[in-house]
Amino acid sequence: MTPADESLRPTQVRVDLGALAQNLTLLRHHAGGRPVMAVVKANAYGHGLVEVARHLEDCGVEAFGVALLEEGLTLREAGITRPILVFGGIPVAQMPALLRHQLELTAPSVAKLEQIDAAAAATGLRARVHLKIDTGMGRIGVQYFNADTLLEASLHCRHVEVAGVYSHFANADAADLGHARLQLERFLEALAFYERRSLPCPTRHIANSAALLQLPESHLDMVRPGIVLYGVAPGPECSLRLPLQPALSWHSRVVYFKILPAHHPVSYGSSWCSDRPERLVTVPCGYGDGYPRALSNRAEVLIRGRRCPIAGKICMDQFMASLGEGSAYNGDEVVLIGRQQDECIRVEELAERAGTIPYEILTGIGARVPRVYV
Repeated sequence: MTPADESLRPTQVRVDLGALAQNLTLLRHHAGGRPVMAVVKANAYGHGLVEVARHLEDCGVEAFGVALLEEGLTLREAGITRPILVFGGIPVAQMPALLRHQLELTAPSVAKLEQIDAAAAATGLRARVHLKIDTGMGRIGVQYFNADTLLEASLHCRHVEVAGVYSHFANADAADLGHARLQLERFLEALAFYERRSLPCPTRHIANSAALLQLPESHLDMVRPGIVLYGVAPGPECSLRLPLQPALSWHSRVVYFKILPAHHPVSYGSSWCSDRPERLVTVPCGYGDGYPRALSNRAEVLIRGRRCPIAGKICMDQFMASLGEGSAYNGDEVVLIGRQQDECIRVEELAERAGTIPYEILTGIGARVPRVYV
């Protein structure tokens, strides 16, 4: 949707495609020109799966990473032609659909690899897989000290092409990169399998957003930017280090203005009350849209370039904000995330106040919030 559509709900997310393209350029340069697998799982971190992927494909991104079969199918149905890797463990029943739509599969064990090979044989198709090695995340993947079993088994699969081998960092966003370096060391030791057999090594990739920024030795053959592609820091101890721009902003409008007398409580539970008359506005956005209830009485929004604190518990569809000494009219813009005049509220700030991480804030923005692309 475009900003010209005035019939849209006033609460909306705006995605700056130019910022997204600029971030991709900066990250590619930082990675020494290596191929980029753009991670677009969870609705492209709340930015909109199809629109973001189409734009990134136009910008020349080499591959996409998703979590689920359904995400991959959505991209194929939207006309995306680049390679798409499905990160998650794949149930056997989904394998034929993955193969028919030329989605690349993760093989985290010998048993799963054999199932993929059998499914490919049964459908008459050739599977492209990425072998997954667990180097310290403890999620899925063959243990690094047993990796030879999976790599060896892949050499004997008649219907499988190994397109890549990968792992995932657990602590690359930390100030102390000791564990991340240990994981990288384990990964490279496992990949020595190919050198010992004088075989070409498939594409190696392990660098997520944080490692892309902080651990250049991990860039290897491909990098996998996720949240950093959208201009957001992977963690509080991991600075962006590059002039990346947030691609997402969240906007709404004042729908009601009131002056409450002193000692008049606000919202459920009456958790907010002032000892003086208060000028408040109501904003049509709530936890049903993904604006966390944990921000009640904690967060601020921007109205007329000023920070205005949220007053009372956030409701499912609305919340109230105090204007203090300021003023506002019905229809005035309210910024939940983003810039207004000289003030800015970043998603990192909201996450800290809500006691969570930016990933959860972004991916939690609901489907009923329109996305507008500019």
